[in-house]
Amino acid sequence: MKWDVRRIREWKFYEHPQGATILEAGNSLYYQTGSWRTFRPVWIGEKCTHCLYCFIFCPDAAVKVSKEKIAGFDYEHCKGCGICATECPREAIEMVEEQRESDR
Repeated sequence: MKWDVRRIREWKFYEHPQGATILEAGNSLYYQTGSWRTFRPVWIGEKCTHCLYCFIFCPDAAVKVSKEKIAGFDYEHCKGCGICATECPREAIEMVEEQRESDR
């Protein structure tokens, strides 16, 4: 469906097309969104102090934790935003370009 957006600045809130709607809370387990990623986080264990900043700041809950330590990433839900790498005080997370299917 294509919308005529020439007068978009005049639209009322109810005239905007509906999109990206979450109809029920807690449904993220049913949707694997990792395919959106262009960069993926890579954990560098030798640098990590397990401060869990990456876990706290991750908007997708994609940082895996086990026994109060980082255990890796949930790549099925990680969208590659890089917040974990930005917030890491020890630079123990590096964002690397996601491999394309044609490169594998």
